[in-house]
Amino acid sequence: MTGIRKNLSRRAFIQTAGAVGLGSVLGSSMAGKPAYGGTSTPTTALSTVPKRPFGKTGQKVSILSLGGVLRESDQLIFRQAFRMGVTYWDTADSYGWGRNEKAIGKYFAKFPEDRKKVFLVTKGGSSDPKKLSEKLHQSLQRLRSSYVDLYFIHYVSDVESELTAEVKAWAEKAKSDGKIRFFGFSAHKNMENSMLAAAQLGWIDGIMVSYNYRLMEKEKMKRAVDACAAAGIGLTAMKTQAAFSANFYASIGSETDEASQMTRRLMAKGYTAEQAKLRMVWENPQIASICSAMPNMTILQANVAAALNPRELSDGDRQRLRHYAMQTAPGYCAGCAAVCESAVDPGIPVSDAMRWSMYHNGYGDRYRAMRHFHRLPSGVKAKMRLADYDEAERRCPQNMPIGKILQQALEDLA
Repeated sequence: MTGIRKNLSRRAFIQTAGAVGLGSVLGSSMAGKPAYGGTSTPTTALSTVPKRPFGKTGQKVSILSLGGVLRESDQLIFRQAFRMGVTYWDTADSYGWGRNEKAIGKYFAKFPEDRKKVFLVTKGGSSDPKKLSEKLHQSLQRLRSSYVDLYFIHYVSDVESELTAEVKAWAEKAKSDGKIRFFGFSAHKNMENSMLAAAQLGWIDGIMVSYNYRLMEKEKMKRAVDACAAAGIGLTAMKTQAAFSANFYASIGSETDEASQMTRRLMAKGYTAEQAKLRMVWENPQIASICSAMPNMTILQANVAAALNPRELSDGDRQRLRHYAMQTAPGYCAGCAAVCESAVDPGIPVSDAMRWSMYHNGYGDRYRAMRHFHRLPSGVKAKMRLADYDEAERRCPQNMPIGKILQQALEDLA
């Protein structure tokens, strides 16, 4: 494992958070006024995570959202998140084969009075109205709730073909039936095109999209965010750590001086590089919330500390993150699938496979990556092994070694 990856992995997040001293950070930052112009209601002597308006819905949501990785045994983390003001909870019918929804349902069964204070989001991976009804019904049963605040179609990449008039009619009926309050979608690839198209529809309430210190600097992403904000669409950022491919850093062999210097400077200010990446996203007031996987109390506390720390990033900090993004671009897939996938066999899910590789190499989540790869038909895997990726690599704006990454992923995971 290289130095850079060690600094940015989830395990290192816990280690560096401990080095910074979460107790002192939380003690100082949580006593002050909420950061980022949000609103917060004190429940104890400490402040809670601030809130922002969620698009045109009239709702305010916590700027930090609890991602769907917790299990039924993690009730203490749910409880602590709620007490800290992390009241936007995100899940999906596919997370842990429904286990995360069941975990949330167990919490609401024990603390039913908290349900109305939680902005609850779940997702179903279908554009077929009948299947959507079935998935929503199953999710509500698991969640032990009669409704969700926001329902997403999972993994939308082509708005025209997936957000049809039939889907609009389904969403309107689900709202009138009181089963959902708002409707939208999540996007992992071709995000900007999907966001721009959704802004023209007039009936999308919210979008969850990959958005981080790398992507937020791209002009097309800026236009897409502006268009959604103008259309009153609430935006939730995910993948804010912008994890990279280990294949790229294996070729470097060691941490760069720039990355080491950036980490030292940030830790001297009382927060980790991971916390700084969250803050970069929060500096854009058009982003209502950041969805973060927080599988343990340490990461939850570190993220809350970042949300409440009144110290702003300096221009130098921002510039160092921008430089780091440029320096490490060949290790990060930006999700522009239309660019690379049009250069290879159309049956090869290049962008998806790159994301699954990132789960393994960037997040250290081998199980999740293997689960996705194992779903690929054997014929698709054979095509991936034999494909020529030279043209895709020439077109890639990140200059990624696509062929090398996919071949290594097949060897490691498939």
